[in-house]
Amino acid sequence: MLQQPTVISPTSWNPSQRGVCLGIMDFKGPKLSASRSYTLGLKFQQGQVLTGQPKISGTFLCVSQKPQEDATFKKQIAYPQNVDLPPILPRKKKKPYPIPLKKIRQAARDDKKLAQRGIEKPLEPPKNGLIVPDLVPVAYEVLDAWKVLIKGLAQLLHVIPVHGCSECSEIHVAQSGHHIQDCTGLSSVKRRGLHSWVKGSINDVLIPIESYHLYDPFGRRIKHETRFSYDRIPAVVELCVQAGVDLPEYPSRRRTKPIRMIGKKVIDRGGFVEEPEPFHSSDSSSLLMDIDTHGAFRRFPPPPLSDIPRIAQETIDAYEVVRWGVRKLMRKYTVKACGYCSEVHVGPWGHNAKLCGEFKHQWRDGKHGWQDATVEEVIPPNYVYHLRDPKGPPLRSGLKRFYGKAPAVVEVCMQAGAQVPDKYKPMMRLDIVIPDSEESRLVA
Repeated sequence: MLQQPTVISPTSWNPSQRGVCLGIMDFKGPKLSASRSYTLGLKFQQGQVLTGQPKISGTFLCVSQKPQEDATFKKQIAYPQNVDLPPILPRKKKKPYPIPLKKIRQAARDDKKLAQRGIEKPLEPPKNGLIVPDLVPVAYEVLDAWKVLIKGLAQLLHVIPVHGCSECSEIHVAQSGHHIQDCTGLSSVKRRGLHSWVKGSINDVLIPIESYHLYDPFGRRIKHETRFSYDRIPAVVELCVQAGVDLPEYPSRRRTKPIRMIGKKVIDRGGFVEEPEPFHSSDSSSLLMDIDTHGAFRRFPPPPLSDIPRIAQETIDAYEVVRWGVRKLMRKYTVKACGYCSEVHVGPWGHNAKLCGEFKHQWRDGKHGWQDATVEEVIPPNYVYHLRDPKGPPLRSGLKRFYGKAPAVVEVCMQAGAQVPDKYKPMMRLDIVIPDSEESRLVA
């Protein structure tokens, strides 16, 4: 039994203090042993402390603080053992929306209600034409990593052979092509699904996704007749330019006043300004050579054998930085992609060039079906079969389900001596034992 507590008069409470208790109670009782467990029968009811002794009324305010977690501690992500690759979308069907259709329709209803009442649409940077200052260093980091990625791949391709099919988009990173019969080219029936292998290039590993460069993304839209008046640059570079990177060859308008919109109509964009002359890609420029994959294999000589592992590690690190930075920039800056083809446009709305030739393009008069883009559409991973032994026998169709895959950039860097990030290991199926051709029939 606890003895009757002694109540000390409340002291003044400072809000800046933490862990302070008003109305301090000092319990005096027998000493308890640490080797045994005890239960203290204290109950609080309407400011009263209920015990076995006479009741004592009072007001008590207890303030406590949870222990702060270490900011340097990072929670480890548990990756699954094996994962399947994303399904190949059918070409005779529109791509799924990245954002659920219900949310898109609800946002359109809200904008329509504000427009009917004559209320301006609330816009935050960069939706109002202003750049986000916090993302400018991210854009510069992505651009620098993009240059390192192109240079590293161009150097590694002198050492790591890459083969591409001349009839389809399949590529293979090995000394020779594989024997898996999954070609979808026009003449694949004559070859019984076997690929027609030729020497690959850097564009097969890092698929070039280009976009129109806009001096003013909120200005005049690109028409089909004026499409040749604009430069085509990598979509990653255009995203960095609109995010705050200043390139003399590709200037961009920096607004000081936000634009104003009512519904889908822009009521104040600060007027139209005269755009500078476009920088033609045919002009010689060191910047253009660094940000474009065209001719990168000839620009960079083969590296020394001792530097190959270091270059491979720097290349795969740059690839991860580019994907991380693009994902972070796309959370704020709008990037559109066609729902039928691979066209990408960086800006608040897509262009009007009639260049789509995919499923039912006649119904749309060649116009693109714009929707929100994903990171995989801006930087396609281009999955290839993973080889555990690059000098071993070629892959066969009978053991296809036992082989794993990885992005082409990751596979090239891994064969050059780089450490593979953990998130790619589940899809590479490193823990699966590949059986012999005769044993594969006995596997369930």
